Amino acid sequence: MAGNRYRRFLKLCEEWPVDETKRGRDLGAYLRQRVAQAFREGENTQIAEPEACDQMYESLARLHSNYYKHKYPRPRDTSFSGLSLEEYRFILSSDTLQEFKVMNKGMWKKLQEKFAPKSPEEKHKAWAQALFRPRT
Repeated sequence: MAGNRYRRFLKLCEEWPVDETKRGRDLGAYLRQRVAQAFREGENTQIAEPEACDQMYESLARLHSNYYKHKYPRPRDTSFSGLSLEEYRFILSSDTLQEFKVMNKGMWKKLQEKFAPKSPEEKHKAWAQALFRPRT
């Protein structure tokens, strides 16, 4: 019976797409990793909770088949922002999110990074210069 479960999960992994734009955050890649961990011995793996395993498979299969998308159709393919699916994919890609992180740094943080001393010696030197600067 474990062999049948293993083959079903493998088939699901083969069908589940991998989104290369979401490096390290893709559900398909995570699913493959988790199946490999759960079934380390392949078809010979002993499953402690077969009901939970079957329930997990059924849930993932419903997500993959867009069961809820078809059960609860949307009247329009838009969101509150009015962006298209392609625009959302672009925004949620790893490269774009990394650019947003850089853009969203506060001005104070950017200044600290720009003018912060690189080594401990430079740090002490900067403090000494600031403390013993002649006043005018």
